[in-house]
Amino acid sequence: MLYLTLRHYEYVTAIARHGSLSGAASALHVSQPALSAALARIEAHLGRVLFLRRKGAALALTPQGREFVTAAEALLSEAARLEHAGTGAAPQGRLVLGCFRDLAPFLLPRALRVLRQTLPGVELDLLESDFEDLIAAQLSGACDLALTWDLGLDSSFTRQELYRVTPQALMPPDHALAARAEVSLDDLASQPLILSREGLSIAHMMRLFRGAGLVPAIAHRAASLELLRSLAASGEGIGLAYSLPQSDHSYEGLPLIARPLAAPQAVEPVVLTCHADPAPNSLTARAMPALTQAFKKDATERESDDQP
Repeated sequence: MLYLTLRHYEYVTAIARHGSLSGAASALHVSQPALSAALARIEAHLGRVLFLRRKGAALALTPQGREFVTAAEALLSEAARLEHAGTGAAPQGRLVLGCFRDLAPFLLPRALRVLRQTLPGVELDLLESDFEDLIAAQLSGACDLALTWDLGLDSSFTRQELYRVTPQALMPPDHALAARAEVSLDDLASQPLILSREGLSIAHMMRLFRGAGLVPAIAHRAASLELLRSLAASGEGIGLAYSLPQSDHSYEGLPLIARPLAAPQAVEPVVLTCHADPAPNSLTARAMPALTQAFKKDATERESDDQP
């Protein structure tokens, strides 16, 4: 007979937090098949389905699953409190901060510093994922806050704009468009393009071109920002991305330059979101203004540094 252990509860809460078996398996340092088998055994033992499996979509909690995850997280928090009882090291609550994958290297280190100052003693957990998984995690309560683009969020989400970003066209230095200070949608429509494979991202890019009456030629859809940059540097096409690392070389060391897209309608905000309004005095309610203020201040300082 299977007895649920704390590890089983960690499995379920991690799957809820990440919205996928692959993301949870990576965070837990177990194989995806092992995690899938464990989840099947847990659901069989409980006699109820915790997650809805839909092809091509993130795992979604069932009502019974949401109830189980809430209780499991409380149990894990209590176990941590008991483990640290008398040591002064017990965490004073837990906050899960999500971030869109391409933004994570730019934003999460700064966010952690701000949160540690604002919420000392609070256990901080990070969720790095794509748009759909972040939305699902917030809807299920597995993620408290998320740093992301304002894409795919309906009116039930509270959002604070942090700063705005102009997309960049990435190409080798010897490309014909590299001599220009900026490029237009018309310039890019005649070039092979490299876009993100992420669904909402590519849909957003396509709307920009179609809004200008243009039909772009997509050469590649990259699963990561670094692959997009590498393909652009090797001459496979022009990469279009909102995230711009400081390095002027791709992963393999090829030179790469960026030119801003001259299209005001393409400028997009980076936002801090949570599902619904946070409860007064909750960790989320305390974290949100601190993060908003810090990132807005950083953006203002960057703009001042860019002034001639």
